Amino acid sequence: MSAGQWIAGINAVASALEHDPEHVLEVLIEAGGRNPRLTDIEQRAQQLGISARRVAQQALDGVAGGLRHQGAIARYAGAHSHEESELPALIEAAGRNALLLVLDEVQDPHNLGACLRSAAAAGVTAVVIPKDKSAPVNATVRKTSSGAADRVPIVRVTNLARTLKAIGQCGVWIYGLAGGEGASLYAQDLKGPVALVLGGEADGMRRLTREHCDALVHIPMPGAQPSAGVESLNVSVAAGVALFEVVRQRG
Repeated sequence: MSAGQWIAGINAVASALEHDPEHVLEVLIEAGGRNPRLTDIEQRAQQLGISARRVAQQALDGVAGGLRHQGAIARYAGAHSHEESELPALIEAAGRNALLLVLDEVQDPHNLGACLRSAAAAGVTAVVIPKDKSAPVNATVRKTSSGAADRVPIVRVTNLARTLKAIGQCGVWIYGLAGGEGASLYAQDLKGPVALVLGGEADGMRRLTREHCDALVHIPMPGAQPSAGVESLNVSVAAGVALFEVVRQRG
């Protein structure tokens, strides 16, 4: 059996069973756990032919390694990621509703998980992340995303600048969110195929990433006070704001 990785939490385990059961190797449920959803997870795993065992809470605590497991963890064979070559087909299938979220070196797994959660809620076509210097889709990401990591196509690419060029050739307009630079996000027409690009926690977008954007935009923040340390939004918050401006405009 593949060693895999452990994912923890009722929502994360239930989502894995619902959306990606072929990669679930086994499920552990807290013995004596009273939440009825634990029984639902156990029964669903058994229906799928996946080993489901009741174990002591202490055993779950040890395997979860500090993650809040809520009485359910699963051994997972690894997150499925789409190949870069699949992007044109995903964009074509989405048509004018194509919406991509591109994350340039987001390294905090909690931020990545929160971005995936917002992406799933907004109905994004795909989330694009570079293979290097980005958080892996690990147990922390899966927990933070509340299962969204199983529902959103995740495309890990070797060369982000090259990928952005290919996205543009598919008729997608690429907006880079760059702090206070560029026009207001709210002044843009976001009804057609759009890619939103956000940079990492420390340095934002890299130079080549910026150069491959069609336009730089910002989220207006009337209350921003640089002297008080309030001058930019967390990347996951900015992603949520930008994605749902697209949703709002598309009605």
